[in-house]
Amino acid sequence: MSVYINDLAEFLPNQPVSNDQMEEILGMVNQVPSRTRRIILRNNKIKNRHYAIDPETGEATHTNAQLGAEAIRSLRPYDNFSVDDIECLCCGSSSTDLIVPGQASMVHGELGGNPCEVVSTAGICVSGMSALKFAWMNVAMGLSKNAVACGSELPSSYTRSRMCCEISPDKISQLDAQPVLSFEADFIRWMLSDGAGAAFLSDQPREDAPSLRIDWIDIQSYANEMETCMFAGGTKQEDGTIKGWREYDSPAEALKDNALMLKQDVKLLNEEIMRYTVEKALTTVKEKYNLETENIDWFLPHYSSDYFRLRVKDNIDKVGLPIPLEKWYSNLTDKGNTGSASMYIMLAGIFHSGKLKKGDRILCYIPESGRFSVCYMHLTVC
Repeated sequence: MSVYINDLAEFLPNQPVSNDQMEEILGMVNQVPSRTRRIILRNNKIKNRHYAIDPETGEATHTNAQLGAEAIRSLRPYDNFSVDDIECLCCGSSSTDLIVPGQASMVHGELGGNPCEVVSTAGICVSGMSALKFAWMNVAMGLSKNAVACGSELPSSYTRSRMCCEISPDKISQLDAQPVLSFEADFIRWMLSDGAGAAFLSDQPREDAPSLRIDWIDIQSYANEMETCMFAGGTKQEDGTIKGWREYDSPAEALKDNALMLKQDVKLLNEEIMRYTVEKALTTVKEKYNLETENIDWFLPHYSSDYFRLRVKDNIDKVGLPIPLEKWYSNLTDKGNTGSASMYIMLAGIFHSGKLKKGDRILCYIPESGRFSVCYMHLTVC
C-alpha cells in the first residue's frame, strides 16, 4: 500500500518579473499608476513572480493546460521517462482555460502520449492536493503502477488591467493599517502569479536517489458551517449568498457587474481563516495522527502573503504543535503565489535542494479560503 513521490518538477513561464516590472506587464487600470502596489508588495514580501504574458506584446504565451503539460514533461523519475508511461493523470486548478471539459483532459491533450485514466479536481489551492490524493489512492489500491499529479494556475487572466475595476480611494487610505485589504478584487492582482508543478508517484521508491513516502493526506471542508469567501464567476449578495453568472439576464449583464472577476471577502478571511484551517483542523489532525513537534523535521506552509506567516506560527503554537521557524521552508519570495501549484513548487524546491536527509519527516499545510477547506499532508524521506 506504500506510495512514493519519485520526482517533482515545476514550470514557471518566461523570465522572472520583479516588483517594478509588474504594472508594465499587467497594465495600468484606467491608465493610472497603482497607488497600492508598493504597500501590498511590502506586506506580501514577494520579490519575483512569473506571468504567461509576452512583456513586449502583452499577449498570452501559454494556456493553463500548457503550463501543466510543461511541468509534467520536466519530470525525471527515472532514465528515459516518457509521457507515454503515465497510467493515471490527475490535475487540479482554480483558473482553468475552459468551463468544460476538465483540466486533466486538456493537459492530456497537450501532452499526447498514450490513453490513460484522467481525473480533474476543482477548487482553489486545495484542488492541487485533491489531485495528488486521488493519484496516491489510485496507486495504493494497485489500480495503476504509477500516477502523475499536477497543479497549475493562470491567474494573470484575471489580473490584467483589462479585467480590473477602479480602486476605491477609501480602501487605499486604509491599506497601511489593514494589510489584509490587499486580498480584495481591487488588489489581488499584486498577489497572484502563473505557474505549474507536478509529481510522479509510484508503488516503488527510487533505488539510487531520494523518494518521499506519502504517509497520509488529510483534507477537510468547513463549507457546512461557512459562507463563500473567495470566488469567481458571481457576485456576493447582502445575505452572503452568491449570485452566479448564469443567474444574470445575459452574459453582458454578468460582465457589467464584474461577475467574472476573482474576489475575496476580506472581513470573513481575516476573521476565520486561522480559526478553521489551523485551530480547528490542526487540532483534529494532531490527535488523529499523534503529531508531535519533535517528530517534524520540516514544515512547508502555503500562505499567499508573508502577512500570514507569523499568524500561522502563533496559531500552531496555540494548538500545541510549536514548530521553530528554522524548520520552515517557503519559496514564496522568489516563486510567487501560484495557488494550487504552490505546494508542488515548494516541494520541488526542497526536494532538489540537497537539504533533505533520509528519515526526515515533512508536514505540509495548504489552506483554501474558497469556502474554508484545508489539506495537511505528511511525507517521509526514504
